[in-house]
Amino acid sequence: MARKSLIQREKKRQKLEQKYYWIRQSLKKEISKVPSLREQWKIHGKLQSSPRNSAPIRLHRRCFLTGRPRANYRDFGLSGHILREMVHACLLPGATRSSW
Repeated sequence: MARKSLIQREKKRQKLEQKYYWIRQSLKKEISKVPSLREQWKIHGKLQSSPRNSAPIRLHRRCFLTGRPRANYRDFGLSGHILREMVHACLLPGATRSSW
């Protein structure tokens, strides 16, 4: 189980990313449309003035049951060992067990 503070930090980042998503997208479009380099720098400065945690690259995918940040499967939103336990318990329809 991940620490609660890390999970809350990740939720805070998700909220910031959603809040600034359209602002960042519009600034990026402006940068691509402006031909002069000085204007691009000014717009880039505006983009940099937004909070760091509003950038989508800073988001980290976590297991929604345990909060584990590694070995996550996008299709299920679960970490590897939780996914394996659920498949062995027949809780995921359509998934087959594998043992080696």
